[in-house]
Amino acid sequence: MTQKAIVLLSGGLDSATTLAIAHAAGFECYCLSFDYGQRHRAELQAAREVASAQGAAEQRTIRLDLAQFGGSALTDTAIAVPVDGVKPGIPVTYVPARNTIMLSLALAWAEVLEARDIFVGINAVDYSGYPDCRPEYLSAFQTMANLATKAGVEGNALTVHAPLIDLSKASIIRRGHFLGVDFSLTVSCYQADDEGRACGICDSCRLRQEGFAAAGVDDPTRYR
Repeated sequence: MTQKAIVLLSGGLDSATTLAIAHAAGFECYCLSFDYGQRHRAELQAAREVASAQGAAEQRTIRLDLAQFGGSALTDTAIAVPVDGVKPGIPVTYVPARNTIMLSLALAWAEVLEARDIFVGINAVDYSGYPDCRPEYLSAFQTMANLATKAGVEGNALTVHAPLIDLSKASIIRRGHFLGVDFSLTVSCYQADDEGRACGICDSCRLRQEGFAAAGVDDPTRYR
C-alpha cells in the first residue's frame, strides 16, 4: 500500500516544492492549507491549484482567525509589511505560534488517516529569525507528537520532514524546477492582490526574485 503523508501547503514556492518532494518519494499526499486571517489570501487559491496540478489525493483548507490576536504584519493591518529589505532578527512578519498550530492540526489529521509522516516547507536559511523554523524546534515538536498521540504511544511513530530546512532559495527553486513544479501557480508575496499578483518589494518578493536569479531559472511571477 502507498504510504500516506500530510503536507502543509500554503500555496507558496517552498510548500509547492515540498509537496513535489513528498510525491517523488512515493507518498500519497494529503494537503492541508490554512485560512488564518492573512493579508495574502490569494495564496489559498494558489494552494488549491498547486495541489490539483501535482495530483494530491486531497486538499483541505482549515479556517482559523489568528487576526483576533494580531501581533504580525501578516494578520494585523495596523502593522506595515516590510518593504525596505530583509533585516537581521525576528521580522514583524513572524506570526505568533503559527507553525505550532498548523503542525498540531496536521498531526490530528495524520492520526485519523493513519499517516505517519508530515511534510512542512520551513526553511532556516532565508528566515533564520523565525523561532519556529529551526531544526531544534522541529525535533522538539516531533518528540511531543509521539508522546501526545495514540499512534505514538502504540509504537506508530510519526516523523516530521522538513526537506528544505538547510537549502538556499536558489537551491529550493532548482529542486522544484527539476521535479516539474509549476511555479507560475504559486503566490509568495505578503501583500498579493486578489488576483495573486505580487508587489515585488516585500521581503518575500525580494527573496523570491533573488532566488530565481541565482538559480538561473525564469521567474514566472506575475507583478501588479
